[in-house]
Amino acid sequence: MSSPLKINFDKGTLILQDVPEAFLTQLPDLRWDERTLTFRAPAYRYRDIVSQLRAHDLSYQDTARQFTPEPFTLQKEMSPHFYQTEAIDAWHANGKRGVVSLPTGAGKTFIAILLISDIQRPTLVHVPTIDLMHQWHTVLTEHFGQKIGLYGGGHHELQDITVTTYQSAVMHAPHYGNRFGFAIFDECHHLPGEQYQYAAISSIAPFRLGLTATPERVDGKESRLYSLVGECCYEAKVQELSGKMLSKYRVMTIAVEMEDTERVRYEEARRTYLDFLKQEKINMGTRRGWHLFLWKTSQTEEGREAFKAYLTQKQLSFSSTTKQEWVWKLIQRHSGDRIIIFTQDNDTAYQLGERFFLPVLTHQTKPKERKDFLNGFRDGTYSILVTSKVLNEGVDVPEANVAIIVSGSGSVREHVQRLGRILRKREGKQAVLYELISKQTSEHFVNKRRRQHDAYQSSNAAPSVK
Repeated sequence: MSSPLKINFDKGTLILQDVPEAFLTQLPDLRWDERTLTFRAPAYRYRDIVSQLRAHDLSYQDTARQFTPEPFTLQKEMSPHFYQTEAIDAWHANGKRGVVSLPTGAGKTFIAILLISDIQRPTLVHVPTIDLMHQWHTVLTEHFGQKIGLYGGGHHELQDITVTTYQSAVMHAPHYGNRFGFAIFDECHHLPGEQYQYAAISSIAPFRLGLTATPERVDGKESRLYSLVGECCYEAKVQELSGKMLSKYRVMTIAVEMEDTERVRYEEARRTYLDFLKQEKINMGTRRGWHLFLWKTSQTEEGREAFKAYLTQKQLSFSSTTKQEWVWKLIQRHSGDRIIIFTQDNDTAYQLGERFFLPVLTHQTKPKERKDFLNGFRDGTYSILVTSKVLNEGVDVPEANVAIIVSGSGSVREHVQRLGRILRKREGKQAVLYELISKQTSEHFVNKRRRQHDAYQSSNAAPSVK
């Protein structure tokens, strides 16, 4: 009588021994390992392999899985909105795997909590930042009333429910990737990154949930997200929930003139930059255009001047004197409101903070100071925060009702995330987002591209102010 097939977990992979020859082609991603003289597969294929074994009624010995069902009990009754119930049902119908796409502020965390209680398996929640890790830790502790683990930012404690950062998971999942049956990936659009994807690859968790406002990626790698977590099984748009579960909102685009001296400098720098692109036959509209530009500009003095010109024209359009004057006008217009001012870069954020005596949050802000600024904003000590990218995602600031985008990237996701910062529902709240665009600059094309997103297609999205 032949020995049963054996499945072991080893450093983020599965080792399979005594695999029947007739069954080799049935198992996904199975490769022969000459070093150990065994077959191996990525850990995330655990569910597929076990399903195939059961489907063919093959006996097997499983020492890979190191988790059992756990009774997670909610401390208070939770009543989901209709779309949250629909999302949960869709996820179950998709085999208890998949991505749920909801606007910021629509309660993605709420869905995750209900599913943790439902699935009853040790759960690992992945998040992109330390701030978000602590935010999840607080919410999970409140709802489950038990010890919640933290893994990242100097913490190394695993519990039946644990929150970790993607970065920590990449480093440590090969060691604990068989201890959790349910893997949740918050802001899961980060997951397909070259490194972050190993947080999912190294885990055997058969149940997987991805949460995001915008699963699409500029590089088109959302297909990798779906292969690791499951297809997008439910999606609700911003305008569908506006005025119901999210605050009503308006989007105002303000096109501003540059001062004459800045306009001259911009045109000169822009001409130098574009002439170099033409000379070197570089198409910045392609994926490799930017990398080719960086390589070419590093080769000659002319190239280095072109790169300086590129930075100069960007900076002038991002933070012109007129834009800063408009920021002050809008601050005065919304006296008494809670305002977040977004910039593309740290330098502009600090310029605005220094000019108008405002607190500034960037990636350079020390953790204690960051916590003090956020708490002060929430309790009203500060009515305005200036930030570059720190508040783009994850941080919960429901009091905010006005956003001023001084500058940003061409990413649609970034602007939808920034809009989401001011959409959390509050009685009588009317949110408004202002975009400041320098006239007759490349910002116009960026603005036109991102306004194709559905968040800009409702009647709430006002036309440009000339």
